[in-house]
Amino acid sequence: MTENTHSTGWVYVFVCEPGPEETFLGLSDEDEQLHLLPAFRSREDANDCFLNLPREKGKKYELQAVHLDELVATAEGNGFTVTLVDGEGKIVRE
Repeated sequence: MTENTHSTGWVYVFVCEPGPEETFLGLSDEDEQLHLLPAFRSREDANDCFLNLPREKGKKYELQAVHLDELVATAEGNGFTVTLVDGEGKIVRE
């Protein structure tokens, strides 16, 4: 069963180096000046997409549930946009 966190305000994101210095996994395209945090509606979608996400070698990544309001505030404070992504890595348009 796929969880739909959209209605409750929770999404799944990948955290880099979990712990006191953790950050969210963000994607950037400097040429396009595009900076986004991929968020997923379900744990299954996130896990399906994980191997296709660009990651830094040697870093630890952990999937965590985060409230959407908190994620948006953190993202905007750091120049990023939260973007819902499906299990295939495609942007979800609502």
